[in-house]
Amino acid sequence: MSSRTEDDGTRDALGTGFAVGLPVGVAIGVATDNLPMGIAIGLALGPAFGAGWRRFGT
Repeated sequence: MSSRTEDDGTRDALGTGFAVGLPVGVAIGVATDNLPMGIAIGLALGPAFGAGWRRFGT
């Protein structure tokens, strides 16, 4: 049984976005010496990366 709930790949794209956004946020947090803020930035970037991946990715 597949874990996907939609046929259009929305869930996969969102997961990919968070998989990219969270490490980026942690890197920003470490660089700025403010890890909680960096994680928040990464969580905010996750959906944006996912939307971009869904639109432009394959």
